[in-house]
Amino acid sequence: MVRINSRFGVATALVLAVPALSACGYNTIPTKQERAQAAWADVQSQYQRRADLIPNLVATVQGAAIQERTTLTQVIEARARATSVQITPETLSDPAAFQQFQAAQGQLTSALSRLLVTVEAYPQLQANQGFLQLQSQLEGTENRITIARRDYNEAVRDYNTSLRTFPTVIWAKTAFSGEEPMQLFTATAEAQSAPQVQFNLNGTPASQPGGTSAAVPPGSPPPTQ
Repeated sequence: MVRINSRFGVATALVLAVPALSACGYNTIPTKQERAQAAWADVQSQYQRRADLIPNLVATVQGAAIQERTTLTQVIEARARATSVQITPETLSDPAAFQQFQAAQGQLTSALSRLLVTVEAYPQLQANQGFLQLQSQLEGTENRITIARRDYNEAVRDYNTSLRTFPTVIWAKTAFSGEEPMQLFTATAEAQSAPQVQFNLNGTPASQPGGTSAAVPPGSPPPTQ
């Protein structure tokens, strides 16, 4: 009988301990961590959507016989760099890895901005329904990226705060002592300035002030050598 009562007492203590631990914030850290990681998955999903749209955009621009190739090449190279840098939930607390990811995505954003500014000089693309649809999808994706990054930052700030404030800081120093603050998205250098475009027709350097090269209108054949 004593053995039964002893087991009953242990079980009762465990039942009572669960809500007590929950009430004192034990579950807060992992819950907020999961929320931040889910928000990160949304960010990655939107970046992947953008990467998937770019090959079709490049093919459409190339098909319009645009002679300016430099910006297209920059977009292709920036996409390759951006898709090669991967961040897992386990490395969200690694500043170097996160900054590398953000820089690569920022370079792609900048290259896409320059491309979209460039093609404004080509009327045939402005009348191309396929291009206009891709442009609209990219713009929509950029908006969703902005929203996903904002939601991620909010979730991370909430999680990081729980690592430093009472009562959850007790668990952060004990049961979850291995958890580090996650990294936040910040404004990149590319986002601070408008895209600058210099036309480079089939690799021919753009004419400089005081130079002798004749200007070539967008969409016209390249000059013969």
